[in-house]
Amino acid sequence: MHAGTTLSESESKTLLVGYGLPIAPEAVVASATEAADAADRLGYPVVAKLEGAAIAHKTERGLVRLNLPDRASVETAATELLAAATPDDGEVGVLVAPMIRGNRELIVGLLRDVQFGATVMLGVGGILAEAVADVVFRPAPIDAVTAEEMIDGLATQKLLGEFRGEAAVDRQALVDLLVGLGRLSVDRPDVASVDVNPLIVTADGAPVAVDALVEIGQHDAGHLPMRPRPSDDAFCALFEPKGVLVTGASTHPGKFGFVSLHNLLASGYEGAVFGTNLQGENVLGIDTVADIEALPEGEIDLVFVCTPAKANPDILRACAAKGIGAAFLTSAGYGEAGEEGRAAERDLVALADELGILLAGPNGQGVVSTPAKLCAQIVAPYPPAGRIGVASQSGNFVSSFLNLSRSSGVGISRAVSAGNAAAVSVADYLDFYADDPETAVGLAYVEGITDGAGLMRRLGDAAARKPLVLLKGGATAGGAKAAASHTGALAADDKVFDGACRAYGVTRAPSVEEAFEAAATFATQPLPTGSNVVVLTTAGGWGVVTADAITRDPDLNLLELPDDLKAAIDEHLPARWSRNNPVDCAGGETRDTIPTVMRLIAEHPSVDAVVYIGLGIQSNQARLMREGRFYPDHGLERIVEYHERQDRRFAEAAAELSDATGKPILCATELAVADPDNPGPAAVRDTGRLAYPSGDRAVAALGHLVRYAQHRARRTA
Repeated sequence: MHAGTTLSESESKTLLVGYGLPIAPEAVVASATEAADAADRLGYPVVAKLEGAAIAHKTERGLVRLNLPDRASVETAATELLAAATPDDGEVGVLVAPMIRGNRELIVGLLRDVQFGATVMLGVGGILAEAVADVVFRPAPIDAVTAEEMIDGLATQKLLGEFRGEAAVDRQALVDLLVGLGRLSVDRPDVASVDVNPLIVTADGAPVAVDALVEIGQHDAGHLPMRPRPSDDAFCALFEPKGVLVTGASTHPGKFGFVSLHNLLASGYEGAVFGTNLQGENVLGIDTVADIEALPEGEIDLVFVCTPAKANPDILRACAAKGIGAAFLTSAGYGEAGEEGRAAERDLVALADELGILLAGPNGQGVVSTPAKLCAQIVAPYPPAGRIGVASQSGNFVSSFLNLSRSSGVGISRAVSAGNAAAVSVADYLDFYADDPETAVGLAYVEGITDGAGLMRRLGDAAARKPLVLLKGGATAGGAKAAASHTGALAADDKVFDGACRAYGVTRAPSVEEAFEAAATFATQPLPTGSNVVVLTTAGGWGVVTADAITRDPDLNLLELPDDLKAAIDEHLPARWSRNNPVDCAGGETRDTIPTVMRLIAEHPSVDAVVYIGLGIQSNQARLMREGRFYPDHGLERIVEYHERQDRRFAEAAAELSDATGKPILCATELAVADPDNPGPAAVRDTGRLAYPSGDRAVAALGHLVRYAQHRARRTA
């Protein structure tokens, strides 16, 4: 967006009234006498402001007079304001309006973000708007459902309800205004930004705009042209090749050409494997050839390139002649290496397009596809098979996600390091995963965004078909250049990006651990149909902390136990049990207590999800007994086996009940990381599900499930 001109306050309001802006009657006059006459008509007390198109922030310049009680005070104020005008202010007048009173102030706005395009904003307003920074953004235009989501997204929800004897905010008026601003972004592409601050909420709950600023100016319209996504056949050549060629195969165990060939063979890949080596050496039992021309035609789908950049154009031409449909390039020296490298990268993409080859990378780490037992990577690990599809601009994050897969037991379907993503973007891979029968959820790391609006449309399209979890690093290339407005100051790229994720149903996580755990939960748990959560615990403190985490999440509800559920639980727990949520068993568990109570909770129609805390406690004691000097005597062998069997049974019961009820049941214990071989968390892994390291991490994952389920429900209603 390029800087333009601002409308005066009255001109701004005149424009915005047609788009739902609620204002009070007001007048713009040229003299002190006219100001007093206007105040007589409007009724006292009034506000007087110096107004003009070049005057942006009146308060900072002392150009506002509040609570003027009579004609004389208005004349005095108007005289002072007109005298304070400077030549730079241009044509000015005095705006007179009723003094609007209210204890709550909001800010609404519209901006055209360099990366994400037209964006509507709602937040806590007034002079503290930038300090509080409680704001939400959504890409424009928006509908009423999205406007409601924005209102619900404010952290200071208490301001919106009944407040200090004042009525709740008129939500419909807010919805109409937010939707109207989105409509304005389409009707008036010349409007660069809108800033309404404050929007005062009166005692009866009506929002009234007492200041508004509209900037008119050119903006960067449109989006970068996007390459078409590779075909499913091309992705099949990458992820399920009938044969793989490693170029630059090496006998040196420290070279990429050795490591990648080793990993391919060690993973159990069952297709044909070929290699090129200038000396034609035997590498790991593979008889390499010096020239691609010596290889058979039609038996290879994927070439894994471990050669210097200068050799790659000839390699692609030779591969195309053999019918190879996909190439993964580990080679560096391209877009990351300055203008010369960028030129070489553009030429390579053009060549691959001409040859009809899917070009993954360059400067990438590799590709994994567990359905094909394919591990074509220059680094470890090879994960267990599962339902998470990974795509990342950073190879390190691919490794992180795969390492977490190995440690947790929740497996991966596909994984790819996009590298420079010269021809195939992270969004392309995620779009493929959204239709891939082997994949239940996409998991991605992105950075260096160049077309935020285009990216989010692609990701939103994928998220409409399957859950998509996103971890974002770094900042976007630019930000909103709207220094004249509060809206621009509040619109940090990250907040706009977060709003876009919410709008499109993309699950955004703040850390690699939370991102993986969210994806693992999507891959292994059913989506909840509501937000009511019950905590079942065998240890009181853990249950309390988990309940706190649920209460802090605005999208989850710590269910007050229905009377019939409490009565049913009464029959299986001692009278001292908590009779509340969390359901604390109070140490009254017998052999069947946990599965029985868990079933009563999970099957109750008011319950949408269960978090079970305390798995593995008995087995932890059993381990100490097993390791002690008295084992197996004194009945220890029998009690150890009983404790371990019970924890396995509890984990299995959670998975079975979840499958039977279609409700998520999450098992959390620090033993998942402190003692992963403990029979409790080990049994959770055996069921294919994730054992969460703590109750709050289970709650974080559950919150992501609920938000995605709510988004889908709203969009399909």
